[in-house]
Amino acid sequence: MESKRFTKNDNGFICQNCGKEVEPLGFSSRNHCPFCLCSIHIDVMPGDRANDCLGIMDPVKVEINPKKGYVILHRCRKCGEIKRNRAATDAPVQPDDMDFIIRLTAAEI
Repeated sequence: MESKRFTKNDNGFICQNCGKEVEPLGFSSRNHCPFCLCSIHIDVMPGDRANDCLGIMDPVKVEINPKKGYVILHRCRKCGEIKRNRAATDAPVQPDDMDFIIRLTAAEI
């Protein structure tokens, strides 16, 4: 049986890294803080909330994808896994910190 590649799960949350309140995107699954860009290692497939690791994932680099725009690379503090997540730079509510994203485009991991 094939699992779904994406499950919409657009809930607000309190960032476990910086403590700020993060509002839902309204059109997709918000999976990282727009302020510090940290995430939680909670998904196996986007939105499924099926991962037991639950480590904080730090933004380590941003790549530019011609179709997806800015893509944030997160590394888990707990297990070291790296995941890619599309940035929400055009979000109508709490867009991602563009200055931080630009700085991360020059980062080396």
